[in-house]
Parts: sequence; C-alpha cells; structure tokens
Amino acid sequence: MTSHTTPAGPAGGPRAARRRLIRELLLVVGFFAVYKAGRLLSTDRTAEAFRNADRIWDAERALHLPGEGAVQRLLLHGDVLVTTANTYYAGVHFPATALFLIWLYLRRPAHYLWTRRVLAVLTGAALVLHLAHPLAPPRMLPVARLVDTGQVYGPTVYRAAPDTDTLANQFAAMPSLHFGWALMLAVGMIVATRGSKGGKGGKGSPWRLLWLLHPVVTLLVIVGTANHYWLDAIVAAALLGIALLLVPRPRAASDPDGTDAGRDLGADADGGAKGGESAEGTVPAFPRPKSAAAAVGAGK
Repeated sequence: MTSHTTPAGPAGGPRAARRRLIRELLLVVGFFAVYKAGRLLSTDRTAEAFRNADRIWDAERALHLPGEGAVQRLLLHGDVLVTTANTYYAGVHFPATALFLIWLYLRRPAHYLWTRRVLAVLTGAALVLHLAHPLAPPRMLPVARLVDTGQVYGPTVYRAAPDTDTLANQFAAMPSLHFGWALMLAVGMIVATRGSKGGKGGKGSPWRLLWLLHPVVTLLVIVGTANHYWLDAIVAAALLGIALLLVPRPRAASDPDGTDAGRDLGADADGGAKGGESAEGTVPAFPRPKSAAAAVGAGK
C-alpha cells in the first residue's frame, strides 16, 4: 500500500509519517500563497471598491443593522481596550487557525481532513467574491465617520495608503475571513471533541461550547476596529454554511484516549479506515461494526 492508504502506527513508520506531514504543509502553504496572490489582483480597483462600500453601507441601514460605530465607541473608552482589539485583529487570526489545524492533525486526523476541505471551499469562495466585488472597509468610508484604530492606536497590519500596500489587499472586506475562519475553528473544535473522554451520553463536555467565544470576540473586534461591516461577517457565515453542507462530516468515533479512531490521514472523510482495516483504533467492550471489513478488523 502507499502512504495514502496505509494505516497509521508501526506499519506506516516514521518515514511515511514525515511524507504525510510534508505533503500537508505544502498543500496548506500552497493554497494560502494562491489565495494571497489572487487577492492582490484587485488592488487597483479603488473607485469600484468605494462605490461598493457606499452600497453596503446603505444596505445595512435599510436592513436596520446596528451601526458599526456603536461597537467602536465601546472600544474607544480606553486606550488599553482598543489596543487589545487591534492586537487581537493583527495577531490572533493566523496563529489560532494554525494551532487549530496542528491539533487536529495530531489528535483528530479525520476531522483535520474535513476541516481542511471546508476551509479550502470557504477560502476559495471568498477569493472569488474578493475579485468580483472589491470593497473598501468602513474605516475608509467618509460617511461612516469611523476611526482607523489600527493607524491611530496600533498595532496595524495595513499601510496607511492602500495603493502602496504590497502585502495585503485592503479592498477585500467582503467576506470577512477573520470571522469565517474563527467560526470554523469553533465549529471544528466542538465537533471534534464530541464524545471525547469525560463527556456524558457521548456528547462531550458542555464546556466545549466556549469555543464559540472566539468568533464572537472576533466579530466585535473586526467591526469595532472598522475593518469590516456586519454584512462581511454575515456573508462569511453563509459561505461557511454552504461549505459545511458540501463537505461530508466525519463520524464521531473516538478511542479511549480521546484521539480519532482513524489515525491515518489516508482515512476517508467519514473517518473510516481503508484496505479492510478496522475503523476502530481500540476494540471496545461491545463492538458494533458497520461492515464486514470492520467486523474482521474488530475481531483481530
């Protein structure tokens, strides 16, 4: 068998594990590089981005959404609060997502594959929207009368002049991947820890719902710092919902130590093993195999 289908463990060996790790790193880095390069294609569409911003602002008022300024005024009550929000915006997005994927790769391989595919669909759809609908953020919109907290208080990841920013496309506000990725992190952690050790009724600890605090805080930060509109987050949530419908979720199957039953990244998206191997990492007291192949594996 190839490393793609060989079950994890001694049979796979450290060399196969290294190949899988390198492959995953190349996939993730390559996809991110394509996304960043694609976003920069729309940096010279300034007039269109501001026209779209006016339309989004008017649409939010027509929908009676709360003004972004209401959140910003709360942050501006103190320098520490607004600086913390800027730091969260600039420093949490990528590291939190990376740690999330690393943990899934090591502890929940089947869920890692599912999450990687969902994030790929979400990010790909976001890139299409960024190219088709360039959008200036509310901090640039005169009618919004909002403070660019990153430039005024710091830290910021953007240059003051968007046209000179070669590292980021500041006209790619919709959808907000800050919010989309944060929401997927929460959903992924809640699903991956379902039925883990210590849970009741196979549903896991209710404390895992606290992961939802990450997208909630992210939403308040991206709006309060005037980097995104409410509609940016709403569209990101809708795209994530579509991605979750398109990508099959792995079965909730964990062994006693809380790790995935299917430890190999060659396992299918549903967490089942290939090649006639058992889908269970450890034989339970009363196995209930779902197929003949699983029955043979459980009896070994």
